[in-house]
Amino acid sequence: MNTGLSAAGKTGPLAGLKVIEMAGLGPVPLAGLMLSQMGAQVLRIERAGSSRPHPSLPDEYDLDRHGRSILRIDLKRPESAELMLRLAEKADILLEGFRPGVMERLALGPEAVLARNPALIYGRMTGFGQDGPLAGRAGHDITYLAYSGVLHAIGHAGDRPVPPLNLVADYGGGAMMLVAGALAALFQRSLTGKGQVIDAAMVEGASMLATPLHALMAAGLWSEKRGANLLDSGAPFYDTYETADGGHIAVGCLEPRFFAEFARLLPLDERFVSGQYDKALWPPMRTAIAGRVRQKSRHDWDRLFAETDACVAPVLSLREAQQHPHNRARGAFVTAGAFERPAPAPRFSGSRPTLATEPAENDLAPSTVLVRFGFSKNEIDDLVKSGLFDR
Repeated sequence: MNTGLSAAGKTGPLAGLKVIEMAGLGPVPLAGLMLSQMGAQVLRIERAGSSRPHPSLPDEYDLDRHGRSILRIDLKRPESAELMLRLAEKADILLEGFRPGVMERLALGPEAVLARNPALIYGRMTGFGQDGPLAGRAGHDITYLAYSGVLHAIGHAGDRPVPPLNLVADYGGGAMMLVAGALAALFQRSLTGKGQVIDAAMVEGASMLATPLHALMAAGLWSEKRGANLLDSGAPFYDTYETADGGHIAVGCLEPRFFAEFARLLPLDERFVSGQYDKALWPPMRTAIAGRVRQKSRHDWDRLFAETDACVAPVLSLREAQQHPHNRARGAFVTAGAFERPAPAPRFSGSRPTLATEPAENDLAPSTVLVRFGFSKNEIDDLVKSGLFDR
């Protein structure tokens, strides 16, 4: 167990901010991690007696818990609601990702919590939102992408849709929208002194990420045929190609001058340069590019295009990305504890983020965690004796 810096000793632009994170899966833990690394004191509330979200994942790799204080509370006991309300009185943000109605059944819905702390930002993260016909439906990233229309657009022509890991709905449309909403609400609170409820839905967040595609479609510049558009692998100059050694390169030379540089070095016939956006030429252009790329290894192509603006990149694996010279020079990955991981992002010129690490012993002990929220020693002793917590 890490016994280093506690979750209370934080640096970063959000230092001093207190966040309560109701334990769950997917976007809420990532949002909690991001806020923690920006300096916020994040208290994660886990249900006593419940299994860990990733029971087979060792503590040193469980980023859903890193950078936080953690209390495991028996939320089924009536007195737990009063404890949570006391904690919320001292918090700036509360994040929860349960289905609609769960927090209300725990007597911890927005009405009850905001009555105790009107300045609190109450962030709610669901798949479909707090109301509507699908509000109570279970789902995952792929479910919300399907309902948003985004999944339909991802994949090659004539092939089935391809789920983009769980990056788009869970983390892009979920965690990022939740963090953006919380920070926007904090700004408004600085003007009004009042908190509010954020209703963040992953299906709507995924749709928001696809806003430019809706604009192009409305203007008649985007087809609903998969793999037929400029950015969905329809254009041969915006796609991936297999190399001689079984690797791949990513080609993204949309602008004519960049495409001309790509065509010069590949090389590619001049007719394709002058007719880059002539869709009638795209099939033979794709065949020509694929044939040329297969003649050299990924390393050879990387070396050839490295100093150019042809917008060609080697498709790196996750481990290869950690070792790439640019990422090394920027410190884009850092080793902390048991493994190497992405460094906190974004970067700030006026403050340093706090890298989230495994919770220290005093970040798991109610006797120290509750002090940070204003509980007296006698109150803490009584709560610990009551058996409300477990480890």
